[in-house]
Amino acid sequence: MSKTTDNPADPFKKALAEATKVMADDPELGISYSVDPPGMAGDAMRLPQISRRMTRDEVLLARGTADAFALRRRYHDAETHARYRPSGQMARELYEAMEVARCEAVGARVMPGTATNIDAMIAAEATKKGYAQAREAGEVPLPVAAGYMVRQMATGRPLPEGADNVLDLWRGFIEEQAAGTFDGLDAALDDQAAFARLTRRVISDLGYADQLGDDPDLDEEEPEEDSAETDEEPPESYGEEEQPDTDQADASPEQSQDQMQDAAQAHVNPDEMADAEMGDEAELPEGEAPPQPPAPSFSEADPDYAVFRTEFDEEIRAEDLAEPIELERLRAYLDQQLEPLKGAVGRLANKLQRRLQAQQNRSWEFDLEEGILDAGRLARVVANPTTPLSFKVEKDTEFRDTVVTLLLDNSGSMRGRPISIAAICADVLARTLERCDVKVEILGFTTRAWKGGQSREAWLAEGRPQTPGRLNDLRHIIYKAADAPWRRARENLGLMMKEGLLKENIDGEALEWAHRRLAGRPEARKILMVISDGAPVDDSTVSVNPDKFLEKHLRDVIEMVERRKMVELLAIGIGHDVTRYYQRAVTISDVEQLAGAMTEQLAALFDKDPRARARMIGIRKAV
Repeated sequence: MSKTTDNPADPFKKALAEATKVMADDPELGISYSVDPPGMAGDAMRLPQISRRMTRDEVLLARGTADAFALRRRYHDAETHARYRPSGQMARELYEAMEVARCEAVGARVMPGTATNIDAMIAAEATKKGYAQAREAGEVPLPVAAGYMVRQMATGRPLPEGADNVLDLWRGFIEEQAAGTFDGLDAALDDQAAFARLTRRVISDLGYADQLGDDPDLDEEEPEEDSAETDEEPPESYGEEEQPDTDQADASPEQSQDQMQDAAQAHVNPDEMADAEMGDEAELPEGEAPPQPPAPSFSEADPDYAVFRTEFDEEIRAEDLAEPIELERLRAYLDQQLEPLKGAVGRLANKLQRRLQAQQNRSWEFDLEEGILDAGRLARVVANPTTPLSFKVEKDTEFRDTVVTLLLDNSGSMRGRPISIAAICADVLARTLERCDVKVEILGFTTRAWKGGQSREAWLAEGRPQTPGRLNDLRHIIYKAADAPWRRARENLGLMMKEGLLKENIDGEALEWAHRRLAGRPEARKILMVISDGAPVDDSTVSVNPDKFLEKHLRDVIEMVERRKMVELLAIGIGHDVTRYYQRAVTISDVEQLAGAMTEQLAALFDKDPRARARMIGIRKAV
């Protein structure tokens, strides 16, 4: 008996996937939907996610992106493209953008409906990047304008709002330099090699002839063995878990992801990484073994804890989940939203800094027979003249080098003000502790999908085996590494404002991950602070495993960390009683209290009096 889906978007997503396969003329094409940047690699296509609400903008963006990728799949030849590809960065971007526009224009002639869908995608891109507000040509990329010009000349269609402004700003320059060359556009449109030669002439006209490299048409007499050797080399790009040979790839991992996203949004071709994420079938140099899938990740705290799949998990830097311009926008939004709170947080941070520096710089020995007269004890001499004078001596304090990890719950229930305040508090504490020579690492944890991702799909495909264990794909985010200065990671914290980032929370594995990172640090003292607003929740896992499966694992991990005593563990619960999990914990009822709670807890860790430390941290019983 088949299970009826409860997601109203699923029928549309299935229909769009089938239509895309037909349009691409590739029935084996794999299509998925994700909040990650759209991309196409090998036989897989990643389209923008469509929520249950199926808003008009979501539907149009998904259809436009699917059409753009499908037309490229159908009308683009990777071998021809690689043969004529320039070597310089700007020349290559011009070349890629114009080829993407060519494929879309050819498709629009055969299937006119695709032009309307792709217009919607271009409009979304223009809105996202603020093209309509640009006033000078230097504010928008020349390659984007060149791609728009090819599209407009080949289809005769007006460009969407915002995109038309880009072309208007660059049109005078492009026409002045390359109008004569563009006259041959129509004749070359259906012939990719002819169009590639025309594109190279345009690039030369625009002043980038020095970036073209050798003319490939002059090398036709070379032996065929050269091309055969090229075909046998590993792909230029690679998956998330693989590292490239330094003499092989033109693009870094960051460029690989950026170019895939630009293929859908900035019209830059993803060809250089076409086999990247599908590298399992690529041939490897002689003597090298094929990459092995990651071994199952068994929990240190509980060997019986099960994980159905680990190959879909990811540990990723925040800057790899968004473009720099988007991180800047999100950071600006975060700053603006929390401007009223900064004063209070800043005062608490200054208080913390004074306490830490006082601990670092000085301490006193009292009741000595010589030294500096202790004025604080003169009262007892007055009361009893026979009492000897008391002296004190300042001494240096051994302040052990310290590292602090802030582990932030990035689950959907933190959306809104809780995650905003958590982000700004982490930011301020990182700056404060850095001034005190205390290193800070900021980590976040969530999942890549709601209610199970690729792990659940694999479980369904295998016939739903019993008690599969954790059944979602982890996403562990590094916002700031311990050794990275705050100024380099400042923009990253804005990522927490990104729509669609916050999903489920699997606290036990996140805590174990953060503990492993800390345990490997060289500092003498290691502190781990967890900020969460609830118990671990993942619908996909909870529904097919024993009761309290994730909660038990969290308790086991906490018990392991506290037993080993390598790391000092404390937690703050936002509207949720975490004292039932953590020995050192406080619960706050209002998210506005978070800044004070974080500051006081960290300050208390440096207090020498165990009773005072117990009161501040919330230990049930002072030891």
